[in-house]
Formats: sequence, structure tokens, C-alpha cells
Amino acid sequence: MSSILYWLDPWEPSPTVVIAVLIAAVLFARGASKARVSLARHLSFWFGLTALYVALHTRLDYFFEHEFFMHRLQHLVLHHLGPFFIALSYPGAALRAGIPFTCRQRWLKPALNTAPVRFGLKVIFNPVVAVTLFVGLIYFWLLSPIHFKAMLDWRLYRVMNWSMVIDGLLFWWLVLDSRPAPPARLAPGRRILVVIAAIPPQILLGAYIFFTPHELYPIYSICGRAFTWISPMRDQQIGGLLLWIPGSMMSVIGALIALRHWLRLSTRQRLVSQQRARKELAPV
Repeated sequence: MSSILYWLDPWEPSPTVVIAVLIAAVLFARGASKARVSLARHLSFWFGLTALYVALHTRLDYFFEHEFFMHRLQHLVLHHLGPFFIALSYPGAALRAGIPFTCRQRWLKPALNTAPVRFGLKVIFNPVVAVTLFVGLIYFWLLSPIHFKAMLDWRLYRVMNWSMVIDGLLFWWLVLDSRPAPPARLAPGRRILVVIAAIPPQILLGAYIFFTPHELYPIYSICGRAFTWISPMRDQQIGGLLLWIPGSMMSVIGALIALRHWLRLSTRQRLVSQQRARKELAPV
């Protein structure tokens, strides 16, 4: 038990992480019964939220800061795995139901209906912008000078991690939406194209990091590595593979789920059309 508590003890405590996770957990727990959330969706949400907490606020953060491949593993969870499972649980209705009715009517609804918020959401959920942000943030934080500064400055380090979480949630929420458009922001076919477009840049960057014959991120050697038995080049190669293979595979899985939603919605629309045709041909 003491060993579990040791690993759960945060390396660098952050009230922001605790408050954000608690708010999400309380809202989902309050609204799940009202929104009739299935067991599978419950498991998906809690797994995703727990994964984000573990990657942000446990003793593992020491290893994320002192080994490149561990850092890539952290961002695989923050940008892909955690947000993916949260979005897969389709928590929108539950989270909305978890907010007190008066707060929804008095604050949330008017805020979402303001012109700046609607314009901002329209821009963020534009398919080109969504793909550019999703892939661009990976490239940006892995630029050697930027990465060097982010791993030295704790404030920039937290901005980096939170930017990955927020962007991951927005991207996977857009791609894994199971509804037709509208109310979904993208048509089912375009969701597939969006997630497929994010695959080649991840493969290229992962391959580049893997095959580069020199050390791209010396910050880990300067500050001291967590695993001294792993050479800097082997550490870099493992990190490149994590971006190259698991990161791309998550996008492939997302594309398959989006395809499944497309086929399901197409079948339902076809059935609706057939029912309408039968009613029109039926004798009066």
C-alpha cells in the first residue's frame, strides 16, 4: 500500500490539475444517471480521466522530465490515449446534466451563445485548423530549442502539457462524435478524412527522430537521465518509435471508429428514407 501511495504522490504538486480533474469527475458522476450513461461509457471516461491524472500529477512526472522516451510516453497519454477514451465515452450530455440547471441557464448557455465564443469554436473545429493544431503542436514542442526551454522552465513545461491535453480533447471530440451533422460539426465522411490526414506527419516526424544519427535533445543528458543504462541515442530511438507507431495507430483506430459511425448513420438514413417511401406509396 505504501508503494502505491509513493507513486501517487506528485513529483511537482499542481492545484490546477487537481481542481480540473475533480470538476470533470464530479460533473460526470452527477450527470451520468440523468443522461443514462452505459457501463462501457463509464469505463471509457474514468479510464481516460485517470490516465490524464497519472500522466500529469504522480511520481512518474520525474521520469517524464528526465528521459526522452518517457516524455513521449507522457504525451502519448496526454494527447492521444486519455482524450481519446474521454471522447469515446461521449460525455457531453452527462457533463451538461451535471451542471446545476440554474447555472446552465444563467451562465453557460448565454456564454456559449456569444459571438466571440461561437466564432472561436467555429475556427477551432474547422477541419484544416483541427489537423494543423493536432499535428503542429507535436512538431512545435519537439523543436530542439523550444523543447530545451520547456524542459527547463516549469511554467512552460505545464503550458506544454496542458496544450496537449486541451488540443487532444478538442480533436478527438470532433473526430469521434457519433451524431449526424448537424448537430455534429463535421459530416461523418469528413471526420474520417480529418483523422487520416493527421497520420503521415506523425509517421514522418517519428521516423526522422528515430533515424537521426545524432542527439536531438541534449537537455536530458545535461540534467541527468533517469535510466543511466539506456544510451542517449537508444532513448531517442525509442521516443521516435512511440511517436511513429502507437501515435499513428491511435489515429488509425480513430478513423475506423469514425467509419463505423458513418456506416451506422448511413444505414439509419436509408431506413428512414425507405419508411418514408412506403408511407407515400401506401394506399389511403
